[in-house]
Order: sequence, then structure tokens, then C-alpha cells
Amino acid sequence: MRDRLNAALKTAMLDRDKNRLATLRLVNAAIKDRDIAVRSDGNYDGIADDAILAVMSKMVKQRVDSAKIYDEAGRLELAEQERSEIGVIEDFLPKQLSEDEIRIAVQKAITETGAGSIRDMGRVMGTLKAAYAGKMDFGKAGGAVKELLG
Repeated sequence: MRDRLNAALKTAMLDRDKNRLATLRLVNAAIKDRDIAVRSDGNYDGIADDAILAVMSKMVKQRVDSAKIYDEAGRLELAEQERSEIGVIEDFLPKQLSEDEIRIAVQKAITETGAGSIRDMGRVMGTLKAAYAGKMDFGKAGGAVKELLG
């Protein structure tokens, strides 16, 4: 994943694509911040690809929220900038699961964990996060878990 990001960064530099370059630099900075955080735990290799995907998914979610706020405030140029950054980041993320696929995965996780009530939601979500990091909107998954367990 790091190699793909660095290659894309070099390509953006050569193409003089300022927006893509700025977004990729933000992604690299976020990854380096996480690398530094885990280094204090004795891990000097940096974060793994699944953690990189989690960082990038979080960045997309932040930008979706920001774009919504900018739209509501009438700041359309800033909302469009956020959407542009979302597009660049999503180029590196795996395809997101559809709502039907999320429901199927949630049902499978409930069966695997033996969950019977809403109290078991944490175990179900933990199973989902381990299996679908970067591929699933966990906000939607949480709603599906509540619906199926509630």
C-alpha cells in the first residue's frame, strides 16, 4: 500500500496535478502520524496495510462530513474540494460493500459469535472490523446489528 501511495505521489508531481498531490501528501502525513504513535509501543516497522486502510477510510468519512457541512453553509467551492479529495483517497480503497452485502456480513458475524441480544453488539462489531476493515461502513453495519439483535 505504501508503495502504491508513493508511486501515485511521484506521478502527481510529474503531472503537476496540485490537487491530487496535496491530497496524497495529507494521506502520507496521516500514515506517518500513526507510525509514530505505534513506534512508542515498540513497533518500529510502522503500521500494516489494514491499518493504512483504516486511516484512509477515516479520512474519507471526515471529508464526507465536512462536505455536508460546507453544502449546508453555502460554501460550494469548499464542498467540491472535499469531494475531490474523497475521490483521490477512494482510488486506493477496496470496493465498499453494498447495504445488502453488509446485512449478509452482519448476519454471518452474529451467527459466528453466537450473539443473542444487543449486549453482544461489541463482539459482533469486533468480528466485522477484523474481517472487513476498509471495506465496510461501520455506521451502517452498527444499524444493521441493532436491527437484527434488537
